[in-house]
Amino acid sequence: MTGVLSGFAVIAVVIGVGYVLGWRGTLGEPGRDVLTRLAFSVAGPALLFHTLARADLSVLFSSRLLVTALSTAAVSAAFVAVGALRHWGVGRTTIGALCAGYVNSGNLGIPIAAYVLGDASLVAPVLLFQVVIVTPVALTVLDLTGTVTGTGEKGTVWQRLLAPLRNPIAVGSLTGVVVSAAGWKVPGPVMEPLTMIGNMSVPAALLVFGMSLRGSAAPGRGLDRQLVLLSVALKSLGQPLVAWVLARGVFGLHGAPLLDVVVTSALPAAQNLFTYASRYRVAETLARESVLLSTMVSVPVLVGVATLLG
Repeated sequence: MTGVLSGFAVIAVVIGVGYVLGWRGTLGEPGRDVLTRLAFSVAGPALLFHTLARADLSVLFSSRLLVTALSTAAVSAAFVAVGALRHWGVGRTTIGALCAGYVNSGNLGIPIAAYVLGDASLVAPVLLFQVVIVTPVALTVLDLTGTVTGTGEKGTVWQRLLAPLRNPIAVGSLTGVVVSAAGWKVPGPVMEPLTMIGNMSVPAALLVFGMSLRGSAAPGRGLDRQLVLLSVALKSLGQPLVAWVLARGVFGLHGAPLLDVVVTSALPAAQNLFTYASRYRVAETLARESVLLSTMVSVPVLVGVATLLG
């Protein structure tokens, strides 16, 4: 279980540094907002473009990815259904649905795939699915139903219709897909600076997350308690269970392929979801607490899955 523990340890250290920065006020009052904008508008798009421009898009068409896609859709739809019945609002429900089904396939999924599954590339299809399909769809919903600028003001009709083309994350992802699909090779002098900038994305998101924990109440006890507990239950227990049922019962997967899809689905909610919530000024507490609790719960879940299916 070295891979599981080492992956979580790296994340915990960086988040801890962010907490200390927030506690000491090292970056000042606007520090968190600046890092959020850096991760969302600059580093995140650069990372996604760099990743997708060099990716093999054929991995998007496989039974393993279909299991992940269907399990993501199932738990996200379950959260949306409850949110609609309870009138939680589009913004909060969208963030909650992401927390219920959007796995940490990057900074945590890669080391766990490498050490537990024996191949870091196994997480690539999930990463592609999330950044090519899930992220643009979710952020477009937030743009169209909430804001275009993140300030809380709805734009004109044309601004709202063109919202996906104005979103840095969506633009970075879709541009990378176009480059990969066309078979173009980006020159080194162009790609290398983008790679350097993109490398700031994950650390910035983790630092922002750590800074947000300063002064926060214990997770799962505030006004968003029901939303947090539902999203964590769906993410940590519901998604891997649905993935196992689909993989075994529908697609007939066994052995290593079965372990791959269940472990991937059992990964916790990604920290960049808090970056999205902060950028749109919606459900920030929900995102922060869901990420934190699902990360804590996923440790015994991942160990149990690896033990039972490994």
